[in-house]
Amino acid sequence: MASSNTDSSATTAAGGQQKETQTFAFIAMTCLFFFWGFITVLNDILIPFLKESFDLNYTQAMLVQFCFFGAYFIVSPFAGRLIDKVGFQMGIVIGLLTTAFGCILFYPSADLHIYALFLFAFFVLASGITILQVAANPYVAALGPEKTAASRLNLAQAANSFGTTVGPFVGSMLILGVVAADASAVQMPYLMIAAVLVAAALLFRGIKLPKLAHVETNDDVSGDSVWNHRSLVLGALAIFMYVGGEVSIGSFLVNYLAESSIAGMEIAEAGEMVAYYWGAAMVGRLLGAALMNFIPSTKYLAVNALIAIVMIIVSMNTSGNVAMWSILAVGFFNSIMFPTIFTLAVKGLGAMTSKGSGLVCQGIVGGALVPLIQGVAADSIGIQMSFIVPMICYIYIGWYALKGADQS
Repeated sequence: MASSNTDSSATTAAGGQQKETQTFAFIAMTCLFFFWGFITVLNDILIPFLKESFDLNYTQAMLVQFCFFGAYFIVSPFAGRLIDKVGFQMGIVIGLLTTAFGCILFYPSADLHIYALFLFAFFVLASGITILQVAANPYVAALGPEKTAASRLNLAQAANSFGTTVGPFVGSMLILGVVAADASAVQMPYLMIAAVLVAAALLFRGIKLPKLAHVETNDDVSGDSVWNHRSLVLGALAIFMYVGGEVSIGSFLVNYLAESSIAGMEIAEAGEMVAYYWGAAMVGRLLGAALMNFIPSTKYLAVNALIAIVMIIVSMNTSGNVAMWSILAVGFFNSIMFPTIFTLAVKGLGAMTSKGSGLVCQGIVGGALVPLIQGVAADSIGIQMSFIVPMICYIYIGWYALKGADQS
């Protein structure tokens, strides 16, 4: 009897210690989500800044997003193999250091005043964030029961949204607040970001994160392929549409709100308004993390896609405050899309999880192509009507939620 009680106590203690370790790991992961959210949203501030500094049209300015998100498509397959080889924790360290190097490249880019060098810096920076995405998303999803994976990932994404909410204020103050569009204004902000990322890499190198056996595995999957999983492949396309739509809207917001028929704002003021777009996503993710414990994720995703479509249509056909706030409101309905689509896409992959994650992250290339397409549209039919491009993206997401994610 005494032995039985001892075994029971030991089991309880071990369970409590495991839960405590997972909680610490989850907190560490949410910090990563904040970092890459903060860095990514600065693109929305830099695009109008570089557009003015280098006298670019919309299509040329959108090459920033083309290079940034194009890195996801190119690097994701290698990132998945890297994580398989070195593990999630070391993959995070490599991702942080690569991102820091990309930030450092902004210094010579500004000194030499070469737009192409800026674009290369965006590519390197995004390569690091790609590695972080491939490592952190499935890791967070696996830190607990599968049935609450979407809720857990939504909560972590809320930290990402906090970074995207803070970023526009900081970027507008330090970069858009400069009287003349001098490229040197980006040097010190990005050097400071690089220093923080290096410090974070050293921290992650030293802490002990739990090894998740059901994710980090060397099981033989030679008889399987990611292309055999319908929901995964369609989910990767849904991520393409979601990231493309969300990034495209964010990329045009500053110039859109500066239009006299919309808000007629100064560029720095319009830059601060970008925070409302991404801040709405933060609120939506916190709400979604709670609601999705009770509402099927596919239905919740479909409703959000439908309302996003309606908001875009309203903005395209109105002016003034109605047009401004309706397009900003899309951010709220974007909120749960990435983590929900991601979870639906990789659900049940087992030993294929890291490779499936890599394929899904390749879908983030939508952030490279959709803004470029909208840029071409804006140069030809005007910025307001060009929002038909992201609207099409949300139509597909609604279909995926109702039909494409069905694994039966």
